[in-house]
Amino acid sequence: MDKIAVVILNWNGVKLLEQFLPSVLQYSEEASIYVADNASTDSSVNFIRENYPSVKIIQNTGNYGFAKGYNDALQNVDAEIYALVNSDIEVTQNWLKPIIETFDKENQTAIIQPKILDFKNKEYFEYAGAAGGFIDKYGFPYCRGRIFDTIEKDSGQYNDSCELFWASGACFFIRKKVYHELGGFDETFFAHQEEIDLCWRASNEGHIIKYNPESVVYHVGGATLQQGNPKKTYLNFRNSLLMLVKNLPEKGLFFVIFFRMVLDGIAGIRFLTQGKFKHTLAILKAHFSFYCISLKYLKERKDFQIQQYYTVKSIVFLYYIKKIQVFKEIFNSNQNIKN
Repeated sequence: MDKIAVVILNWNGVKLLEQFLPSVLQYSEEASIYVADNASTDSSVNFIRENYPSVKIIQNTGNYGFAKGYNDALQNVDAEIYALVNSDIEVTQNWLKPIIETFDKENQTAIIQPKILDFKNKEYFEYAGAAGGFIDKYGFPYCRGRIFDTIEKDSGQYNDSCELFWASGACFFIRKKVYHELGGFDETFFAHQEEIDLCWRASNEGHIIKYNPESVVYHVGGATLQQGNPKKTYLNFRNSLLMLVKNLPEKGLFFVIFFRMVLDGIAGIRFLTQGKFKHTLAILKAHFSFYCISLKYLKERKDFQIQQYYTVKSIVFLYYIKKIQVFKEIFNSNQNIKN
């Protein structure tokens, strides 16, 4: 069994592989490298075979999105640690060493995220993960270094290792044993927020998620679905509701979900006033899909859920009403974050 395997999920991303696979090969001597291909119709597979014969190729039989794509592929990967890496990630020298050292020293740590910076503007954090993630009471995610659309410059303010609530799927390290014990990603999600759901389930089982700033990667972001894509809006709103049904503590479950749906309605109205009619429709479709499958999720709820899953009650209120848009302004020098 390998110590660590880097697994890159790909779908029609030959241009991204051409640009970013060389850095992974250059700086990942400790790892076996895999590309898990979601039935690409471009030249991705041939490109890897012809130019990087050391890279192991796993060919999924369809485009299964992030969740099932990884679930199927990882059945063929034998390593103690999975490094799940987007195809639009540039890694840096020694990016794996601090991750491996943390796993070796901390038995309870099951999931780790590196520092994720913006490939296009390398002095700034990147939207999808930044310096590690949290959620508010109503399931809205935010990060150290990124709250909604406000992205901070990296000036070393988050160079401390700390516990997180969720780690970004853009570059996601997890112990193989934990991944399979949890059943992997929820395949209904297809893509978006499946990593938050997995981390929440890991926390419910007593596992620890951490951020390690000594490992640094650069992420392009939005290479598959751009921020303004209505499909992304649909998946984010639907999956967030499904995640709440699965993982919220029983006390207050239905109130939190109801209030979250009210907030979703406000977001839909806001999209209407901005002329973004497709996004309003995407929220309506997300809610309809949620109604259709939520009963199944209620029946499958686990017996135990952690009570204190959030660190602020409403990040929406703080950001839009109180105009507090920087992480450290909310948490007063990390006083509420476990070190």
